Formats: sequence, C-alpha cells, structure tokens
Amino acid sequence: MVPPKGVLFDRKNFLAEVGPGRTITHCRKKETVYLQGDPCHAIFYVQKGKVKLTVVSRQGKVATVAILAAGDFFGEGCLAGQTMRMETATAITESFILRIEKRAMIRVLQEQHSFSELFVAYLLSRNIRYQEDLVDQLFNSSEKRLARILMLLTHFGKQGKSEAVVPKISQETLAQMVGTTRERVSFFMNRFRKLGLIDYNGQLRVHSSLINVVLHD
Repeated sequence: MVPPKGVLFDRKNFLAEVGPGRTITHCRKKETVYLQGDPCHAIFYVQKGKVKLTVVSRQGKVATVAILAAGDFFGEGCLAGQTMRMETATAITESFILRIEKRAMIRVLQEQHSFSELFVAYLLSRNIRYQEDLVDQLFNSSEKRLARILMLLTHFGKQGKSEAVVPKISQETLAQMVGTTRERVSFFMNRFRKLGLIDYNGQLRVHSSLINVVLHD
C-alpha cells in the first residue's frame, strides 16, 4: 500500500512486496508475460531474472528490441494511453516479476516524489539507450553491433554491475537483436573467440578487449 502523505515511503519495499494493485509472478524460462496485441492495463518490474521484448511485423519477421534484467521496468506504455501491447514480453530465465496496476502506478508517481524521480531517471536513461541503438543500426556493421550488444549484456561500463559472463541467450535471439542472420552471428562469434575476445567454457565470457571492435573504425 502507498502510505499517506507525510508517512515515510520506502520505494524498495514498494517494488519488492505485494500490495493493493501489486502482484508478483514467478515465471518459468520461456514463459510469456504478455503478448503483442494484449490489453495494456499495467506496468511491470523485474525483481529477479531476465526478460526479452520482441516485436513481430505483419510479414512475420521477429525483432528482439530489448533484454531486461533485475531493476528494469517494462510495459509502461499504459501510462501514456497505450491500449494494446506493442511487443511480446518473455522470460528468458526463471524470473520474478512485479505487476503494478496502472492506477496504483499513477498514484505513487503523483504522491511520492522520490519514486517519480527514480522512474523518470530510468525512462530517460533507457531513451538514451534506444537512441544509441538506432544510431548503431544505421551506421555500424553487423560485427560491431554484435560486439556492442555483448558488452551491454555484461553491463560493461556500469559501476558495480560489470559482469564477465553473458546470460544464457541463443544465437537466434542475438541475430534478432543485431538485425542479421544466425549464420552471421555464428561466424562473428567464432571470429571473436579466435581473437581471444570471448571464451566458451560452459558459459560465454566476454573480455573487456572486445570494446576495441566497437571503437574500431
């Protein structure tokens, strides 16, 4: 429950616990959170796990537009009047996801400034990421785009979040994110491995030297 004005609001508890307008769902790997075209009445928050957002064109072409992790929001289009989901959300690992009804989210944004500041900062940060993704698609090669995505999946450059191990993700999904074929992704991944930029040993490990592929002209 959102506390009355004047009562200390704990945004961590708000995003961690069930309450009026808030439920937590345990999603299995590959379980669908919602489908493209579903009614849009709530916003979601990843408590644990990873979720991918995909879009299918009228011609049946699939594009992966985002890979989300703990601390990420998604489905916020309902707050701007969106009535149908524009993408499909699917858990790619076992995940715990908080569902916040539109009314509950609007109320906390209006009444709790610390939370609204957090949410706005998140949206601005993600908007910058989407702009960078667009520039990447327009001007960079498939190889550069793949290298950048691998670096992003390890949270490279984010203080306290950098990881060497990439979450389990199929080459097909990587191809959808890059905008190329699975065969090209496989070719580039083998090239990165031979150059010592990544390692396969049960898990995919990315070395920081992979950034040179992204920066190389």
